[in-house]
Parts: sequence; C-alpha cells; structure tokens
Amino acid sequence: MRLSLAEGAVGVSAIAACIAACHEGFMKLHPRHGWAVTPRDAVVLQQDLRGEIDTSRPLSLPDVRLIAGVDVSIKNGLSRAAVVVTSLPDFAVIETVLATRPTPFPYVPGLLSFREGPVLEEAFSKLGTEPDVFIFDGMGIAHPRRIGIASHMGLWLEKPTIGCGKTLLVGRFEALGLKKGAAAPLVDKGETIGVALRTRERVSPVFISPGHRIDLASAVAVTLAATTRFRLPEPIRLAHAAAGTL
Repeated sequence: MRLSLAEGAVGVSAIAACIAACHEGFMKLHPRHGWAVTPRDAVVLQQDLRGEIDTSRPLSLPDVRLIAGVDVSIKNGLSRAAVVVTSLPDFAVIETVLATRPTPFPYVPGLLSFREGPVLEEAFSKLGTEPDVFIFDGMGIAHPRRIGIASHMGLWLEKPTIGCGKTLLVGRFEALGLKKGAAAPLVDKGETIGVALRTRERVSPVFISPGHRIDLASAVAVTLAATTRFRLPEPIRLAHAAAGTL
C-alpha cells in the first residue's frame, strides 16, 4: 500500500497517525554493491555505475505531493543521517527517520557517497512513506565522474533524486540575475551538468543537478517549489536540523 496525500480526503495528521501505528519500513532499496572498499575501488565503482544514471525523465510538478530532504551530519567518527518527508506545498512534516553509525570512509573529494552511503541506506530502509522525489544536500551529476551522492543513492532508491549543493564542486557558470529564480547553466568540459540557481534574492546561488530518474528542468522546478524564504529548500533545512550536531 502506498501512503500519499489524497486530494481532499486524507489529511497530514491521518497519514502521520498511520505511520506511527504501523511503521515497519516501506521503501524497497536496490543496493548495487557493498561499502567496504578503498578509495581506488570507489572510483572504479563510480565509473561502472555512471552509465546507469537516467537524467532524461521529466517529473510533473503537480504530481509531486511528498518530497524528502536528505542530509548527513558527521562528527567524531560518527555519522547521523536524517530523511524528512514533507508534503508539498505546505511542508508539513509527514515522517522523520534517523540512523547513526560509525563513519566508514575517509573524506575524499568526489567520494562523498562512500562516506555517507551506509548510514543513508539504513535510514532509507526505515521509511514508512514513499516520497515522490528526494532532494539531497550534495551533488547529482554535477560531479567529476557524473555520479554524486544524489545520483549514486538514486540507484538504491530508484526514485527521482535531485542534488542541491551549497558550494561548487566542478564546472563553470556565467553571471546570473539577482532575483529569486535566476539561473545559469553549469558547464563542465562542454557538457551542461546542472545550473547555478538563485533561490533567494541577492544571496549566493545553490548548484542544482539531476540525480537519477529526473531531468534538469524538472529538478529546477521542484527545487524552486520547495524553497521558501531561505536559500536552501525547506526539506533539506528540516533534514539538516533533524541530523543535528553529534
């Protein structure tokens, strides 16, 4: 059974009550490999998996009713993942799941998914709802090997995923307007891999890229719909708060 916001019939409180009463984990995951790898092995895995990433599928914004924010906090060798499922457009919190475990992988630029993937896999397995789309605090295909954490974990989820990076990892972009919604293509080696998107007037842009099972235009539309008066989309803000400081 899929739990969703049925038009005019099922309210947020009813969904939350059902989750509380019968939470056993709902999301079916599709793991592709184990996590006990070296940095060299990790790069090989990225190169092997990048061809499976699908960034061609449009996602109709009116069909998006549940949107999940994904974030991980790491401190003193421990990682805590938070996935917060909210309704759209009101951002009522439908479900929050947490997972904590030892951090298994060193910090290596471009290999974030191997550092955060294990704890995210555990958190995703606890979800009692099935979000329509996930927004990650991290990159999608705006990545040197075109498989950032939103793309990599998108293969686990087989759901639309979006990368929302706060800092530029790879690529260049031209100047963009100062108004909210202004965007400029993010280009690397002649390939458009995302956009620099201004989500708040006169505030630094975020870097949006499709993760998996969504195209760039849809990723931008979902991000703007999920952004209120802050720079970061509301589901990511909620996930960041839930992950907290260890």
